[in-house]
Amino acid sequence: MSQDSATATEAVRKLGGRRRREVVAVLLFSGGPIFESSIPLSVFGIDRQDAGVPRYRLLVCSGEEGPLRTTGGLELTAPYGLEAISRAGTVVVPAWRSITSPPPLEALEALRRAHEEGARIVGLCTGAFVLAAAGLLDGRPATTHWMYAPTLAKRYPSVHVDPRELFVDDGDVLTSAGTAAGIDLCLHIVRSDHGTEAAGALARRLVVPPRRSGGQERYLDRSLPEEIGSDPLAEVVAWALEHLHEQFDVETLAARAYMSRRTFDRRFRSLTGSAPLQWLITQRVLQAQRLLETSDYSVDEVAGRCGFRSPVALRGHFRRQLGSSPAAYRAAYRARRPQGGAPEPIAVTEVAVPVQGSAGSRRAAVTGPSAAAPSPLDAARPDHGKGSADMFATGRPALPGQRSAP
Repeated sequence: MSQDSATATEAVRKLGGRRRREVVAVLLFSGGPIFESSIPLSVFGIDRQDAGVPRYRLLVCSGEEGPLRTTGGLELTAPYGLEAISRAGTVVVPAWRSITSPPPLEALEALRRAHEEGARIVGLCTGAFVLAAAGLLDGRPATTHWMYAPTLAKRYPSVHVDPRELFVDDGDVLTSAGTAAGIDLCLHIVRSDHGTEAAGALARRLVVPPRRSGGQERYLDRSLPEEIGSDPLAEVVAWALEHLHEQFDVETLAARAYMSRRTFDRRFRSLTGSAPLQWLITQRVLQAQRLLETSDYSVDEVAGRCGFRSPVALRGHFRRQLGSSPAAYRAAYRARRPQGGAPEPIAVTEVAVPVQGSAGSRRAAVTGPSAAAPSPLDAARPDHGKGSADMFATGRPALPGQRSAP
């Protein structure tokens, strides 16, 4: 999501005198995953001025008494405590150890104080739960790992959780989806602070795309939210998943739940983190993906078997969510399937590329054998036009799986 310039200007104007945006405090807790914790340390803690990346000053802070234990039983000792947050203009919470336990009150108070003094507050993955516990996400849009989005929405109903986004920038409070999406948000912060060229230089050093398109839709599965089992809506959600081949709408689901449409929408969003219509469309598209991968049904037949009223409706929703037509998706899937083995991750032949400064997108067509599938970590490539061609060294032939600039 693009940063609103007016909001950004106001955030900079109210920044406290002791605070500078380029001073980044990373708040660590015991039990946090080491991958997410290492992302801001790598992005903001290494001097890459020789590559054209402006330098940040990093303050690694302990959010509680140490030593901090992390993935694999490693023990960490942070050089700073909560008091160092008072000097930072950017505070990053890379993860929280448990979505069911409350963060330390002292850490929450330090975050509130930093925000009141104009600091930019960032939550990566489950770090959004810490920001929500501090009240910093009330009335704001936010995201987190799609698997935890329903819990975030249910526990903090005043937060507008969008599980489809890779990251959400709401000016002075930013959140990202799970794991690798933290890299996307950190690159976005560098881009907002120092421009596209600096972010591109950093992306090349990290060997990642400068900007990924799309969101989390392609990762959503059909499993029910963790806390839905005892809820009265569980039966309705389960029925919907078993009858995706039928044509029904949200009004049908509301009637099965013996609720008005308005009440059903509110309850469903609090339970799953999504509006019921968007959830239903996403599930139908997921079912279409499976049929395209595992059957020889025509696109028209797939549309009918997934509850779409017409093939045109299937194509429109499929393209919006995955950046590809159903036929192109199937062709790319089959082309990438290794002989005698399981299919490799799917690539699309058209990529939705966000347009800087807007919520829209443009399409970059990719054809031929170079349209390779992304890895699970790089689910969507950036466009390879003028804006991102520099992510690869020039003057070299395209390697298998590497897209060339058009």
